[in-house]
Amino acid sequence: MTNVPELFGSMVFNQKVMKDRLPKETFKSLKKTLDDGAPLELEVANVVAHAMKEWAIEKGATHYAHWFQPLTGITAEKHDSFITPQDDGTVIMTFSGKELVKGEPDASSFPNGGHRATFEARGYTVWDPTSYPFIKEHTLCIPTAFCSYTGEALDKKTPLLRSMECLDEQAKRILKLFGKDVKHVATTVGPEQEYFIVDHDLWAQRKDLRMTGRTLFGAKPSKGQEMDDQYFAALNPRIVKYMEDLNETLWKYGILSKTEHNEVAPAQHEMAPIFSTTNLSVDQNQLTMEVMKKVAKRHGLECLLHEKPFAGVNGSGKHNNWSMSTNEGENLLEPGKTPESNAQFLLFLTAILKAVDENQDLLRASVASAGNDHRLGANEAPPAIISVYLGDELHKVLESIYEGKAYSNDKTSKMTIGVDVLPPIPKDSTDRNRTSPFAFTGNKFEFRSCGSSLSIAGPNTILNGIVGYTLKAFADELEKATNLEDALNKLIEREVKAHWRIVFNGNGYDESWRKEAAKRGLLELKTTPDAMEHYLDEKNVKLFTETGIYTKEEMESHFEVKLEKYSQVLNIEVETMLEMINKDILPAAFKYLNNVAETANKVKSVYSKAKCTAETRLIEKLDGLADELAVKAEELAETHLKVKQLEGAMKVAKAYAEKVLPLMAETRAVADEIEPLLGEGFKPYPCYEDLLYRV
Repeated sequence: MTNVPELFGSMVFNQKVMKDRLPKETFKSLKKTLDDGAPLELEVANVVAHAMKEWAIEKGATHYAHWFQPLTGITAEKHDSFITPQDDGTVIMTFSGKELVKGEPDASSFPNGGHRATFEARGYTVWDPTSYPFIKEHTLCIPTAFCSYTGEALDKKTPLLRSMECLDEQAKRILKLFGKDVKHVATTVGPEQEYFIVDHDLWAQRKDLRMTGRTLFGAKPSKGQEMDDQYFAALNPRIVKYMEDLNETLWKYGILSKTEHNEVAPAQHEMAPIFSTTNLSVDQNQLTMEVMKKVAKRHGLECLLHEKPFAGVNGSGKHNNWSMSTNEGENLLEPGKTPESNAQFLLFLTAILKAVDENQDLLRASVASAGNDHRLGANEAPPAIISVYLGDELHKVLESIYEGKAYSNDKTSKMTIGVDVLPPIPKDSTDRNRTSPFAFTGNKFEFRSCGSSLSIAGPNTILNGIVGYTLKAFADELEKATNLEDALNKLIEREVKAHWRIVFNGNGYDESWRKEAAKRGLLELKTTPDAMEHYLDEKNVKLFTETGIYTKEEMESHFEVKLEKYSQVLNIEVETMLEMINKDILPAAFKYLNNVAETANKVKSVYSKAKCTAETRLIEKLDGLADELAVKAEELAETHLKVKQLEGAMKVAKAYAEKVLPLMAETRAVADEIEPLLGEGFKPYPCYEDLLYRV
């Protein structure tokens, strides 16, 4: 029986370990760095590094690595051993404060949007002491930020930390207006992680899954998810063993893996952690995705994190549960029971509405990818239109403000903001809306548009940034007010009216919503290029440069990297698709055609009057489809070649979205007609039935 409390965090150099192993004064100095962001002195770093090394060696570590998050969207690490040679031919194990605090990886070999030439290789990794080091296999991993020699952020963590500082500063200004002098306001996140599990041996036979993470071909199986018998169903014994191993491994890393269950699609599952401070949650989710894949391989399985690995069944998302809390434990998105906290809650809520409405483009861009474009709006995930769901009770409250009417219900007298009591809005007092991209769920917002393979650093940097920027504008206005209550009432009423269009409690899948959203002036950005077209708009550059989250140069870099990655993903998919057609599908079709023709000839040789109608019809149909597939493949190859010769990241990405993707869909449709016609022994690769139901 696993002793979970003893196991939990056993491979993490957390505050408990620090307190136990560090001298009292050293721990006090480090705690000041952790809590207040105070600079870490080298002398303190040396003591911390020694204690960290001794602890790591006891746990079996021989190496250390600065663990960082470049713009690839995954993590990176370079391992160095603790060994230091001695004059007598022996070695000792050392680790200095300098090695702990700073590393120097190659900055030109990671995506940088053209800001680093090949010969400009120097970059730096810098320890993030707010995120705990941990031991993975034989290596002490130290979470770090990553920047270039000239100071530009080349990672996802640095902007995230900047955004957290921005929101912290502005939220404290707002709270001060309500007479609250808090030390710190942090955003918290709990990312629910969806994924598919398939048999490893079957996965290994699919070139598309190996190279792209999704099936580029595959006829619909006789059974999909239409029986609704997968969601929350009893777990397959093999999956149970996988989940047990996954939980234990995550718990060792201090990751609060809490919930596990079958999801809607066959072979689909979900893992949800308890929320943590945003930068820690981002780090842990990156580690979680890596662990999910490694643990799966230990069980002869393969974990698929692509947003749409199978056509015709639900794809996978990552629901980003986001909130704000003070160091004293107050959740700023808790509606509360007193006039003061009601007014405070409404002000923060109004700021979020304004931030989301004015920055729909940024939120959509933050979740844009070639994989997620397949999923958004596909009757399984939120649409590509950003809107906010409030629930019935809160919707009525804001509607009364919007219409300028007194609000009342059976529980309370009429309300004027900050004077009479807003009725308590308990958690789960309203239904959930699975079609909403940004839904209020009691004391937090659930950003449901994130893709399953996505690093949540980007979306949370955007969320923190746009809300922090809006809170700054509110604080600037309210701090000048001579009558705070009056100014507060006017501000909330004005902003609710100005941004009411973003509020939508209905069915986001309904076609009528698209028309209604267009009337409201809301954006529908269907593809990654559509979303990124707005990324460098003047208002966005102004927002990020004024908050200090990004420089204009960093934004330009991210623009290039995002579009290049989109095009590179599709380039790999097209190349893989063409290779599978020429090496797998057409040869399988020809082989089966030959087999059927030989069968017909043999039958006729034995029985001259045999009509062989079935064989003839099959040959005719299969031969026609094979010809059509060959023509489609040639057209796809020619179009793809022309697109690759275009210049400019946006031009190439748009051509992939508008010309290549439709051709890929047409080509696939023909291939998927061929697959069911082939005899079982002639299948070029495991089919959907094999992949989805053989675990």
